[in-house]
Amino acid sequence: MHMNRKKNIVVLGGGTGMPVLLRGLKEYPIDLSAIVTVADDGGSSGRLRTEMAMPAPGDIRNVIAAMSEVEPLLLKLFQHRFEHRLENKNGLSGHSMGNLLLAAMTSITGDFYNGIKEISRVLNVKGNIYPIANQNMFLHAEMEDGEIIAGESNIPLANKGIKRVFLQPDPVLPLPDAIHSIKQADLVVIAPGSLYTSTMPNLVVPEIGEALQQTEAKVIYVCNVMTQAGETTNYTAADHIEAIVDHIGEGCVHSILVHNKPIEAEYRKKYAEENASPVVYDIDRLQQMGLEIIEADIIDHSQKMLRHDTGKVAKLLSSLI
Repeated sequence: MHMNRKKNIVVLGGGTGMPVLLRGLKEYPIDLSAIVTVADDGGSSGRLRTEMAMPAPGDIRNVIAAMSEVEPLLLKLFQHRFEHRLENKNGLSGHSMGNLLLAAMTSITGDFYNGIKEISRVLNVKGNIYPIANQNMFLHAEMEDGEIIAGESNIPLANKGIKRVFLQPDPVLPLPDAIHSIKQADLVVIAPGSLYTSTMPNLVVPEIGEALQQTEAKVIYVCNVMTQAGETTNYTAADHIEAIVDHIGEGCVHSILVHNKPIEAEYRKKYAEENASPVVYDIDRLQQMGLEIIEADIIDHSQKMLRHDTGKVAKLLSSLI
């Protein structure tokens, strides 16, 4: 069969789960795009967004690192974090070199997205990286008891049930290129990560939700393997999907990828200290929701913390197109 064009895969997300998927996918002969949250407000990222009034660079930095093909030393430099000294809260203490480069390039080009494009060129990034918005934005959560919590890093600390999350300013204007990439995609992947603070900030931008409704692509959610205290305590796989549906409507997600092997005791123990437990795959409920369920062993068993296996997940996702 003669293929005129490469297949397009678009990955939405942020946090630690997203770069894992991208690192594997960039090895395949596909057109790869990443749409990345910029609602982070902690650490180096938070300080830069306050001082420079720019979108948070941290998640973007990790995605650039995952998708770039450069000398390992250059990547190490880009990801270098200056030592965090308590007595010195200012200056370079705790800053990441890549965040500073993104801030500098934003200054030089006068625009965050242009800054990302220039750094992507320098670091030989395979694919397109779109910040969810080109402006500074703030994540808020309405808790089940009605309290409103402002700031991405404060939301899990409230340790209450989350009813919904939303962005300020309203409306957040997404990049037209990001919307276009979803509409042109063959496969859209919602990456694993903190459900309300890494995944949702992308999905609750109205045009993104609409693009997910309109795209011809299959939309697959790569389900988290563990729950997260303060965000998804006791959530099952179907609860994760339900939260997405509550925010952006029915019919946006077609498939879910779940890890179908028991979690080893040593991991369970480690996560139990953080009040996290394995996500239960309530297959019946997922089927009732009309989802295609893809099950596989997708964990990298060589890591200290539970991480999705870059190679296994990329192979599985690329086989879907």
